[in-house]
Amino acid sequence: MKKRLIGLLSIAIVPVLVASLAACGNSNKIKIGVCQLVTHDALDAATQGFIDAVEEGLGKNNVDIDVQIAAGDPATCATIANTFVSKKKALIMANATPALQAAAASTTTIPILGTSITDYATALSLENFDGTIGGNISGTSDLAPLAEQVAVLEEVFPNAQKVGLLYCSAEANSIYQINIVKTALEADGIETMNLSFSDSNDIAAVLNTAVGKVDVIYVPTDNTAASNTEIIDSICRPANLPVVAGEENVCKACGTVTLSIDYYAIGKKTGEMAVEILKNNADISKMPVAFDTNPVKKYNSTICTELGITVPSTFVAC
Repeated sequence: MKKRLIGLLSIAIVPVLVASLAACGNSNKIKIGVCQLVTHDALDAATQGFIDAVEEGLGKNNVDIDVQIAAGDPATCATIANTFVSKKKALIMANATPALQAAAASTTTIPILGTSITDYATALSLENFDGTIGGNISGTSDLAPLAEQVAVLEEVFPNAQKVGLLYCSAEANSIYQINIVKTALEADGIETMNLSFSDSNDIAAVLNTAVGKVDVIYVPTDNTAASNTEIIDSICRPANLPVVAGEENVCKACGTVTLSIDYYAIGKKTGEMAVEILKNNADISKMPVAFDTNPVKKYNSTICTELGITVPSTFVAC
């Protein structure tokens, strides 16, 4: 993984947004639009990191940050992006792949910075992508090393023979991750079972088909899954079916272990890039996509204890 209802914003974002909206009347402020696909902890953290970095770098009183949440709807992302363009925002921050795709379709002149994007080449249909997009787009990626995530799964669950791969088929970022993880697992002799769902209404039914048939569930950095962790937990935990998560917030809610990047950190890096563009006239076309290079092994102590899972000492609690 927009702005529809300010009420959907997380508590952490609301105070900043209210302050920004209160100052909208000042035409001297630098106007920035933030299009966020959906509200959940990971994307909220990235948006907050972006806001904090921009306000630190440009001055809180000098910016008007308009955060819009699309409630998980790509069509709403397009409406939000087009509105930002019509209002002549100085920069657009797109949080999650559908938000980036909508922003890219809306303008070729206003700088666009993405965050929480797994793979820019997939999101933007880029050929021969070398790390720098060019044009008016750059940003940060939430991609953790997928081969290392597979290694984490195999380290904690060495006897797993079949892994269920749970993901939203409507999210290109998830398909990209699942293809890599599936290949890595099968190369190690572990069977996989695709558990794809089209929207949140299908998650429970899809998961129920896996109970008793797989040893572990793997969930990538999938926005729809992240917004429905209660459903995942309500099925997997009673069935003693462990979940390995692609990021920390899903792990906290329904997982056992993860190798996770820091969403606040990538959001903050995105904000620092915005400052370079808006304050120091940095050329966005020459900015390479940035990554969190220090993913951390983490575990959910409550669920691990309940399921009787022993975690190596190299893991830290979420």
